[in-house]
Amino acid sequence: MALSFTPPIHPGEVLREEFLVPLGLKPYSVAKRLHVPRTRIERLVAERTPVTPDTALRLAKLFGTTPNFWLNMQTSYDLAVEAASLQEEIDAIETLDAA
Repeated sequence: MALSFTPPIHPGEVLREEFLVPLGLKPYSVAKRLHVPRTRIERLVAERTPVTPDTALRLAKLFGTTPNFWLNMQTSYDLAVEAASLQEEIDAIETLDAA
């Protein structure tokens, strides 16, 4: 059984397009508010680094979301990327019949 996936959306894209742009924020100002290095947020919004639990906790506090909001996006992204790269191997696995 082949799984079908839509193109994955990196949490950095969501941070950039749904939070930073509408609020007129720059990665530097977000990093300053989160007390993290500027490069952490710059790399996240550039989709070059994942959301870590530490970053999820900080983003949740800043934007009034939950850490799970950020970590679930990261997990979904990671699964979609991995599923695409392993598609042939996954398809070759036979499902056990529960009898």
